[in-house]
Amino acid sequence: MLRLTWVQPEDLLGHELRQARLDGRSPSAIEARWRAAGGPDAPERAGASPHRVSRYLRLLAEDLLDELADLPSRLADDEPTDLDRIRSRCPTWPAPSGGTTTRAALEAAWLGRAVGCLLGKPVEKLPLDALRALARAAGNWPLATYFTAVGVPDDLLAEHPWNRRSAATSLAENIDGMPEDDDLDYPLLNLLLLRRHGRAFTTTDVARLWLDELPPGRTFTAERIAYRNLLSGVEPPYTARHRNPFREWTGALIRADVHGWTNPGDPAGAAEQAYRDAALTHTANGVYAAMFTAAVIATAATGDQDVHACLHTGRSVIPPRSRLAQAIDHAVQLARFYEDFDAVVDELHALYGPTHHWVHAVPNTALTVAALTHADGDFTGSIRRAVSGGWDTDSNGATAGSVAGLLAGDPAALPEHWRAPLKNRLASTVADFDGTGFDTLAHLTLLETTRS
Repeated sequence: MLRLTWVQPEDLLGHELRQARLDGRSPSAIEARWRAAGGPDAPERAGASPHRVSRYLRLLAEDLLDELADLPSRLADDEPTDLDRIRSRCPTWPAPSGGTTTRAALEAAWLGRAVGCLLGKPVEKLPLDALRALARAAGNWPLATYFTAVGVPDDLLAEHPWNRRSAATSLAENIDGMPEDDDLDYPLLNLLLLRRHGRAFTTTDVARLWLDELPPGRTFTAERIAYRNLLSGVEPPYTARHRNPFREWTGALIRADVHGWTNPGDPAGAAEQAYRDAALTHTANGVYAAMFTAAVIATAATGDQDVHACLHTGRSVIPPRSRLAQAIDHAVQLARFYEDFDAVVDELHALYGPTHHWVHAVPNTALTVAALTHADGDFTGSIRRAVSGGWDTDSNGATAGSVAGLLAGDPAALPEHWRAPLKNRLASTVADFDGTGFDTLAHLTLLETTRS
């Protein structure tokens, strides 16, 4: 039986019901109809439920998805998706400050992104208590190096198995270069996007590039829905909205780094690039997370701001009354209040765990911001905090590693035990990038920062 993840209507509906409650719609009447018909909950952690449903339930799910999309939102004025309206709600929209970046800093950023991603790969999808138990059993808590199965009791491994896609390539005992991951594939795609179209690219250019270069089987959540919508003749920006309950998840956020790297000293320019990319797949807070990340990185790229100033600047490009802005502010407060980062994590999980999916952009951005703040931008401190907080572990580790690596300014400033296993080599299905070194990627990225 073929069960396609992230696209089946009966699986999407439960996610859309949750999303509706988060973004200010009132789905209770529609939810009651779904429950009365025997409709299931959304899969808790996977992309597809394990059982087929009747044709009637599938057709009903399609109808209800469309009805949910038409419900009005009480948050619409505070959380627009149109760029002009976003800017109009940001009273301190940043002006370019000028500045340049260096090839060494960009190499550290690429490498830091890979290291952070690799640290989080084997525990992606695991609940927080499982992540902590596995690390403690190996004597690796707080996280000081990559996860390992060495020394972990067999019964614990059986109870909490590693991520099946990653276990063979991302544990300390089997790392041999940077394995393929969408957290690296999307930055590669965006580097390719800039090489083909320059920084004036359009959302349609992003769509065409995906259709040419991105295998559909390597897309997930909002990206898979948008890809399906493109093949069905739906055009941007409707690709982000049509039957897409994942439009506020982390997919656009993980695509944002290149937009920041190539706009050193211009956080607004980076945010606008990230917006045109994100609009293919995401709306509202899903878009804001990408804009925020790009602006943070653009500020860090010049090397003359600390992590706190970078985060503050990133905060200025998202609507101040949005859920993401409030989450960022709360995360910074928690990181400043608690000396023990585990206490920060516990507070965040208590607040967001009952209501948000583990891949939603709001809690994951909050966790990454808390990690960077609490670690004061230190590389090891940032990635181990971001990953140890759970949820989207590889993506959070990647973003924290990118920012902290950029702030470090040179790959040699990243500890050897993180760098060495990657062997200056990453795997990818994107174009001709398979086997490329991080030094080469830094060179190609630097060229795009100076191209007119």
